[in-house]
Amino acid sequence: MSIDVVTFGCRLNAYESEVMKREAEAAGLKDAILINTCAVTSEAVRQARQAVRKAKRDNPNAKVIVTGCAAQTEAATFSEMEEVDLVLGNTEKLERKAYKDVAAFGISESEKVRVNDIMSVTETAGHLIDGLEGRARAFVQVQNGCDHRCTFCIIPYGRGNSRSVPMGVVIDQIKRLVANGYNEIVITGVDITSYGSDLPGTPKLGTLIAKILKLVPDLKRLRLSSIDSIEADEDLMRVIAEDHRLMPHFHLSLQAGDDMILKRMKRRHLRADTIRFCDEVRAMRPDVVFGADIIAGFPTETEDMFLNSLNIVDECGLTHLHVFPFSPRPGTPAARMPQLERAIVKERGARLRAKGEEALLKHLQAEVGGQRLVLIEKEGLGRTEQFTQVEVDGGIAGDIVETRITGHTGRHLMGDILTRAA
Repeated sequence: MSIDVVTFGCRLNAYESEVMKREAEAAGLKDAILINTCAVTSEAVRQARQAVRKAKRDNPNAKVIVTGCAAQTEAATFSEMEEVDLVLGNTEKLERKAYKDVAAFGISESEKVRVNDIMSVTETAGHLIDGLEGRARAFVQVQNGCDHRCTFCIIPYGRGNSRSVPMGVVIDQIKRLVANGYNEIVITGVDITSYGSDLPGTPKLGTLIAKILKLVPDLKRLRLSSIDSIEADEDLMRVIAEDHRLMPHFHLSLQAGDDMILKRMKRRHLRADTIRFCDEVRAMRPDVVFGADIIAGFPTETEDMFLNSLNIVDECGLTHLHVFPFSPRPGTPAARMPQLERAIVKERGARLRAKGEEALLKHLQAEVGGQRLVLIEKEGLGRTEQFTQVEVDGGIAGDIVETRITGHTGRHLMGDILTRAA
């Protein structure tokens, strides 16, 4: 073996894993497994520890290097594991010199942890990559870190404060990927709607998106990862309305549908703000589909408060739900709040997931009989403009094909390919 990368968590991690592998290989590192962790929940950390044990068990002679958000926030958790050879922070994992030292000198016990203060990092380098191995769409990092301190979230302590990649670097990266045959680009980061606040002239995300679409005319599809709707600027709303190369699928960092819980989460929006945003976007783009992250069983949540979160699924017309039963993260204010019984948290999570399945089924039924442009992810499977999964009859990964939607399975659509899109 040479270098294997195991990736957990968000699209930003997927992008960074590609950079990590490239830098490690360039440094001459061999026979290593890089585990890029996530810290968003306790379960994510547990899965990372499980992956570490499996990696060493299956490859006893390989070096196991753990990095990512969980390594940044809980370095000791991983350094104390006998299977782990090295723990790298979120900054160090992208630096060639970190891997060059290991390749040249090995790992001493005294240097097992190389994790610096992430809050001292003030810039995010624009790492240029040629693509993402095994993926039909490419992710482009435009931002890292977060300036907000939601009471449930550990991520700012793993990623640091918000830093933006300059527009010119982002556009050069996208041009490079499009030239390499990618038809769809996903803009990613930790808090992408905060883009530009640290750059000269403080450009907004909408400014960046408009520039990309103007300066990369050969780009077929541009997609946004999770957004904070309260920060959607005028330019972004204008692009949503006017350029259909920006895909009509927006995943909202919603978290709750009750105003009191939103305040206790230290979110910046209220229930009415989210409903208004969805209504405005749907008026501009009737084909839009919304997804959302929702936390079930946040501390102090009553049944009535929970019902507000349940009902906002219908009021906003949400389709793709990511449901998170509340998991207290040590070091966050929410972990010190009065907790609900785990049985209540699990039950509310199940009700939210059932609501999400009901909303998805409604969407799938409405799609049958229509035609969609589907990006093929792998032979036999793709995604529509709205990011709905489609089972198709063949197709080549990366191609965009016109597809007639013939039915659904209750989980995803089924379709027949008509023609390859120009």
